[in-house]
Amino acid sequence: MKYFIYTIIFLAVVFIGVSASALDFQDLTGGDSANALIVMLASLCVIVLMVILLMSRTISKKQQ
Repeated sequence: MKYFIYTIIFLAVVFIGVSASALDFQDLTGGDSANALIVMLASLCVIVLMVILLMSRTISKKQQ
């Protein structure tokens, strides 16, 4: 399960990189830039959630 979580985190980082290349800094809220910002924010949320999951699993194992 730990490797699956790391894979999801890696894919989220890749999505952030791909979306960053699609950004147009002249018009961030229009066209493909808006979609890229949404994907970047969603990927950041996924990373935060996966880190929380990893930490909670670590704490759970220490309590047992």
